[in-house]
Amino acid sequence: MDAIVRGGQPPVGHVRVSGAKNSATRLLAASLLSDEAVELLNFPTQLVDVLHKIRFCRKIGADINIDDRQERVVVRANRLQAQDLGRSDLDVPIRTTYLLAAPQILRSGRARIPYPGGCPIGGGAAGGRGYDLHMMVWRALGCDVVERDDHIEISGQFVGGRIDFPITTVGGTENALICASVASGETEITNAYVTPEVDDLIALLRQMGADIELVGSSRIIVGGQGRALGGAKKSVMADRIEALTWIIYAALAGGSVTVEGVPFDAMTVPLLHLRHAGVDILCNSTSAHVAPHCIAPGGLQPFELACGAHPGIISDMQAFYVLLAVAGAGTSRIYDYRYPERIAFIGELAKLVEGDVLSAERGKITVRGPARFRPGRAGSTDLRGSMAVVIAALCADGNSVVENVHMALRGYNNLPGKLAGLGVTIDVLSDAKAA
Repeated sequence: MDAIVRGGQPPVGHVRVSGAKNSATRLLAASLLSDEAVELLNFPTQLVDVLHKIRFCRKIGADINIDDRQERVVVRANRLQAQDLGRSDLDVPIRTTYLLAAPQILRSGRARIPYPGGCPIGGGAAGGRGYDLHMMVWRALGCDVVERDDHIEISGQFVGGRIDFPITTVGGTENALICASVASGETEITNAYVTPEVDDLIALLRQMGADIELVGSSRIIVGGQGRALGGAKKSVMADRIEALTWIIYAALAGGSVTVEGVPFDAMTVPLLHLRHAGVDILCNSTSAHVAPHCIAPGGLQPFELACGAHPGIISDMQAFYVLLAVAGAGTSRIYDYRYPERIAFIGELAKLVEGDVLSAERGKITVRGPARFRPGRAGSTDLRGSMAVVIAALCADGNSVVENVHMALRGYNNLPGKLAGLGVTIDVLSDAKAA
């Protein structure tokens, strides 16, 4: 799936930040722990990753009603059971398949889940980031785990235990919370990684009846219910990565954009770095306005920053600071200690930047600005890298082609529609039209 991007269209207007991809897919999985209805509001119903997960959930018996207009889903999972699915059914190109084990174990005593997919930015199956910590979670809670050719098989019943992560892990923490909530007995999780999205998951699980106590910043005690949880109604938190994307795009494109629904509490450090780079956005309690006068008189400034754990700049934000650095008046350096292999997009982005200004090595990207964006043809390597390429094409003066743009659509709800609302047009081609 390719996109024809018409560059040189300054964005003007309002854009609303959708519910966070990295929360919505987790809340959807947690909803499957209930035998009652769970209603999720502000839900990004058009995300590619969400649709993949919903399709798989339906195959194992969940009833999921989607309302695109209201951005709402209602989940009923009382008939969910582990299924013996074929190889094609187990081909699910998303990372968070591991979160679908707990609802199957709860009702069937066994689970068959696809291997985690996702963006190829590290080691592991399907080019993903590994799944050993998830197997550790299931085993620590009393289950047997077997790796089959095309799926992971988990069997047993969850009982309380102790989970001590050797490294901080968002996915492992989420999996442990979901499994421990329906285990029999108490579970202690240490070295947990509590991001804003994990906080959102904890809030839903508590509303469904889970007993979860956060001790300090990295220790969690879960009193397992030993049964299905109750119903709930909750809004998905706003997507901090999407909010940053719109802010940086508006700053680079010389647009006048009001970004509505910005989760400022989750973005203190990222926004501080923007100010240091010369982007002085106008804010109220829920929105940010970006216009040409928000750029400091001296223009965008070079910077150095390191991507790591929240509350700092997370790795998913890295590509957008690289874009900002292209327009900076000097040499910038962006380090990524969390996923040092996340540099493949640089080769594609360079096709849309004048001059030899971008270079990358493991864990470090150097940008020798300032440089201009130029039209061309570039590919997609991962979700955030693909969106960075789309923005570069939008900022160039002329038409560009972004190949495999479905990568960006995995993380941005109704992207063409939101751009159209800002007076910007991109044409997403089906594979048949692209051929």
